[in-house]
Amino acid sequence: MDRNTLYLVIGALVVVVIALGIYTYRQEHRPEGVELKIDDNGISIQKN
Repeated sequence: MDRNTLYLVIGALVVVVIALGIYTYRQEHRPEGVELKIDDNGISIQKN
């Protein structure tokens, strides 16, 4: 395996780990309650 390819794979893995960390953090720190969304389709209410 070429050294540049190894660096590319390691960089891609680092990006994936960071993205999963951010996703997990946002899911766990999501505000509880009711989400009210108004758009072109009308009004939607979703309980978190």
